[in-house]
Amino acid sequence: MSNGNVLITGGSRGIGAATSKYFSKNNYNIIINYIKDNKSANKLKQEIESKYKVKVMTIKCDVSKEEDVKNMTKDINNTLGNIDILINCAGIAIDSTLEDKTVNNFKRILDVNLIGTYNTCKIIGMKMKENKKGSIINISSTNAIDSYYPYSMDYDASKAGVISLTHNFALLYAPYIRVNTIAPGWVNTDMNKELDKEYIEEECKHILLNRFAHPEEIAKEIYHIAVEATYINDSIIKIDGGRKND
Repeated sequence: MSNGNVLITGGSRGIGAATSKYFSKNNYNIIINYIKDNKSANKLKQEIESKYKVKVMTIKCDVSKEEDVKNMTKDINNTLGNIDILINCAGIAIDSTLEDKTVNNFKRILDVNLIGTYNTCKIIGMKMKENKKGSIINISSTNAIDSYYPYSMDYDASKAGVISLTHNFALLYAPYIRVNTIAPGWVNTDMNKELDKEYIEEECKHILLNRFAHPEEIAKEIYHIAVEATYINDSIIKIDGGRKND
């Protein structure tokens, strides 16, 4: 018997994929949400099922669309039952110079990163509140707190909004549902694979541990906060390897 059902938005790649693996390792059924890359989602599903005796469901959904999230939630409830843990990993970035930024790209980033988090926290969180049980982890970024990159100001703004949502949903869902945010710094994911080697080396000089995080390190902390840290609520947990005073 599993420990519960975990929905991971953006669960097929990067931090989401590492989190899917870590929760399945700890005997949780996994729902892998994706929007385009069904190949990666199905490959991850097969990998998890070959290693662990848990149920794995893949589901396509654009979390920025309210009706899609409602339909996804209904499908999950009908197939596996209630969602016990929600982890909002879905996110995009479109870095560019200010001159090249467009309102349409800005809106798309907000739609996925901020509105998507709002939709799942509202629709799934309200169901959790009815059941008086659940845990929500939102993924923000140190870009929303104390690391600023003008090329990604749209991404940064969306992640600052996620922190605000976390505080508000924690207030709304108390005392039954814990809502927390993990704010990673640099992580070795596909989102950052196009960065120049020289740029990475320069960024590492500002990190006390002198390297980017591995997705698995973020996944472990997500699990800890979602499952084990039962008195941590309405908190923003930075995972950035420590920052040097520049």
